[in-house]
Amino acid sequence: MKNIIFKELKELTRDGRFKIATGILLILLFVAAITGINQYQKNNQQYIESVDKERTIWETQDEKNPHSAAHYGTYAFKPLFALSLFDYGVTKYTGNSIFLEAHNRNEASFSEASDQTSLARFGTLSINFVLIYLFPLIIILIGYNSYTKEFEHQTFKLLKSQGVHPVKLALGKWLATFIPVFILTVVIFLATGLVLSSLDGLAFFSWTSLLVLFVSYSFYYLIITTVTVLISMWSKSSGMSLVSSLGVWIIFSFITPKIATNFANTSYPYPSKSEFSSRISEDKKNGLDGHNPWNEAAKKLEEETLKKYGVDSLSQLPFNYAGYRMQKGEEHEAKIYEKHYNILNEIAVNQNNTYKSLSFISPFIPVRFLSMDITHTSDNLHWKFTKAAEKYRIEKQKFLNYDIKDNAKKGESGYKMSSEKFKKLPKFNFIPPKLPQVLKENMQNLLFLALWFALPFAGLIITSKKI
Repeated sequence: MKNIIFKELKELTRDGRFKIATGILLILLFVAAITGINQYQKNNQQYIESVDKERTIWETQDEKNPHSAAHYGTYAFKPLFALSLFDYGVTKYTGNSIFLEAHNRNEASFSEASDQTSLARFGTLSINFVLIYLFPLIIILIGYNSYTKEFEHQTFKLLKSQGVHPVKLALGKWLATFIPVFILTVVIFLATGLVLSSLDGLAFFSWTSLLVLFVSYSFYYLIITTVTVLISMWSKSSGMSLVSSLGVWIIFSFITPKIATNFANTSYPYPSKSEFSSRISEDKKNGLDGHNPWNEAAKKLEEETLKKYGVDSLSQLPFNYAGYRMQKGEEHEAKIYEKHYNILNEIAVNQNNTYKSLSFISPFIPVRFLSMDITHTSDNLHWKFTKAAEKYRIEKQKFLNYDIKDNAKKGESGYKMSSEKFKKLPKFNFIPPKLPQVLKENMQNLLFLALWFALPFAGLIITSKKI
């Protein structure tokens, strides 16, 4: 096996096509890294400045009515995670800030894609793009003729006559195809980690997460290597093997993900924006309005409150009822938003599950999901951020409404909260899920990757014995 590996690698070093292709990919990686670092530093600086500026604006308000401050609102900003420099995921399309105000749950806005031209639809050059789409081409270039060249040069019978074990021959060629790409991958991930660990202001960088990413991509390359060598075993000529391998690459990387996306969207379609908004408005009409003390739900709340505290009038309550009613109205509206956004979230989960269930026809799909989840650039992470922002919005409304409830006198219309109290509102802080939780949520993807490796590898061993 060692002699076979060295022989294959020596032939590879003499192949000008491999050197040129590798050089082009390394240049692309260098360009992607430089542009990614510059863009990350620019966006991260904007994030830090925006967070500080928005907090300063909130804390330096003059004394005012707390409910006026609630309508004035503030922003929750999604942090930029260190590994998003490696894989942009869906972050360019999901928005990075949410306006938090009274009575409304707003969606994330200010996505990078909204500022880009129509050329953005062709994709963005990133480290992940080169590794997941283009590196398989290097594997194909190395291994497409690993067996066919032996048939065409009539050296296969010579190898058999010398007593070369067929399984050792297959494993030798398999390893010789994988080793060059593995070495390149090690260098790239090591360089990425060193660069990221040396940059200032990075959020949530982890060598462990980067290592898991490295293992995931290496495993993907093992699958592509196995399929490529297997195709070479089955093919009658190098040309046929090359065309077949490229066809498989196109199916894995482009056709299957598109089919899976269309199938998921068709099976679980989202409601239109107007339909979604009208459903929320309808539920709001039939519920408690914190501003309207005369609607049916407000009167019912008043009766329940008087009964609960054993008094006959609102003036006998030990707190300001207007602030209490507004908070109950906020909580009621929050439940309405939670109900309808949970429906959207359920659709998203069903779409992702449908998409992932088609991983049996392409190893690209589980690797893509794993990469985005580990780098915190997936739609799953975005849903977690929006939920955290909504939870903070409700806590903020409670902080303001309860100030009215606890401090304003009955019938006092001009109550104002002191400017110092605005500083007591806790800051918004979003923490992404830990790596063990991410891996637990991706058990299906890990299982499909294992199957994608095990089945072709078994085919490789069985076929090598039958040639």
